[in-house]
Amino acid sequence: MAGLSLQCGDCGVLLKSVEEAQEHAELTSHSNFAESTEAVLNLVCTTCGKPCRSKTESDLHTKRTGHSDFSDKTSEAAKPISLEPPPKSSDHGIMSEAAAEGAEGEELIVPVVEKKLLEELEGMGFPTARATRALHFSGNASLESAINWIVEHENDPDIDEMPLMPISSKVDASKPSLTPEEMKIKAQELRERARKKKEEEERKSEREKEKERIRIGKELLEAKRIEEENERKQLLAFRKAEKEEEKRAREKIRQKLEEDKAERRRKLGLPPEDPAAAKPASPVVEEKQSSLPVKPVTKAERMRECLRSLKQNHKDDDAKVKRAFQTLLTYVGNVAKNPNEEKFRKIRLSNPSFQDRVGSLEGGITFLEHCGFEKIEGGEFLFLPRDKVDVAVLNSAGSELNSAIVNPFFGVL
Repeated sequence: MAGLSLQCGDCGVLLKSVEEAQEHAELTSHSNFAESTEAVLNLVCTTCGKPCRSKTESDLHTKRTGHSDFSDKTSEAAKPISLEPPPKSSDHGIMSEAAAEGAEGEELIVPVVEKKLLEELEGMGFPTARATRALHFSGNASLESAINWIVEHENDPDIDEMPLMPISSKVDASKPSLTPEEMKIKAQELRERARKKKEEEERKSEREKEKERIRIGKELLEAKRIEEENERKQLLAFRKAEKEEEKRAREKIRQKLEEDKAERRRKLGLPPEDPAAAKPASPVVEEKQSSLPVKPVTKAERMRECLRSLKQNHKDDDAKVKRAFQTLLTYVGNVAKNPNEEKFRKIRLSNPSFQDRVGSLEGGITFLEHCGFEKIEGGEFLFLPRDKVDVAVLNSAGSELNSAIVNPFFGVL
């Protein structure tokens, strides 16, 4: 069976023609070639139609584009290889075409590239011409830069054509523009620049996010303030309406009493009462009202005033006030449910938790004293004696605390 390819005995790469073998020999100095029945792969992407000559090249194409379905047309493209040297006219044709692009009348040659990098690219399955072109145009810098160049130019129509250059530029083309040390320094500078740019972008993004958070926070606070103001106005309007309704109801009752009184006088045959004569009696009523004893302030009212004062003194910290109310409600509830348990009737004033929640707030200890607690042992403890436990007072304290916790306008009006 005739050979379908030529295999380099030094590096194992498969070449599909004598021309490729000659180019490979010139670039690598390998001279051990043999015919092989193994054809050079021809994997064609069914999505975009790109041909790939190796599994590595198809994997790279899949990674870059996401296309994973390939049609194996190796058998269709495989032809017996001819060991006859190419006709001279063909060489002249190639040279004349290349010369048309280069310097007129000047001999063109294949550029010299790094042999180790070329062998590595061929070992990955890239054709010799493509690998040479990539190394030449990437400046023989590194394997990574050559692969990047292949990825960026894989759709170029001449990617698999061997590059040619004037013989006069041979020396310059085979050398990288920078020394390895300079390239290392340049790469470090590029990485540092990219890192700084990324950090700057991240800082800018964070600043924008923080501005947005502040703006949203201000809008929420303003919306909350407006909502609370509207609720307060509605409550005031409701209370005003209640008072007016109550006033109208009292006026109706007064008119009804006057009508009843006039009806009784009419039935008794008495003349209608003179409104002017009834007016002097009003100062007597006022005098009687003024002579009534003043109603003493109850404990519930003192507790309510104490809680209102506590909230007004710490109106800038609603969460702390609410926590103090809830803690006081817990103390009062424990004593009311377990009056015989001394541990619920005795509070150490120096306790850090008590100081944080109640003791440090003006009015907290005063409220407990209204509930019956007394300072003992030089003011170190608050204690409620068993014989002074008044369940009615404790229940009243619990009601006042519940009202203060539930009512959002407590202490505001």
